Amino acid sequence: MSRRTERVGEQIRGELARLLREEVTDPRIGLVSLTRVDVSPDLGNARVYWSRIAAGRPSPEGLAESEAGLASAAGFLRRRLAQLLELRRIPELRFVHDPSLALGARTLELLKDLRDGSEQ
Repeated sequence: MSRRTERVGEQIRGELARLLREEVTDPRIGLVSLTRVDVSPDLGNARVYWSRIAAGRPSPEGLAESEAGLASAAGFLRRRLAQLLELRRIPELRFVHDPSLALGARTLELLKDLRDGSEQ
């Protein structure tokens, strides 16, 4: 990934996070965190990696619901990005679930259980 695509990806991630927080009203999305955005070299496509923030493990139904809400909002988000960013071409947005936050939380939970078990 070139320096330019990294910079554009970070700009898109920042604006998308703000738009999801302030302008998107679809209740299916819930509370999500955008972990990264990978932009193709020609700026034609962008993969937006997201993770759902939930207490405990997110349910498969909740993840599917968030994914459907994000896919539904993709057109609106792309139009708003075109208005906000000074880019000649706005990439098509594809939302991809990133389980890294849930895996990290699970790892911390297992380590805590191990530590608590060894103290007894």
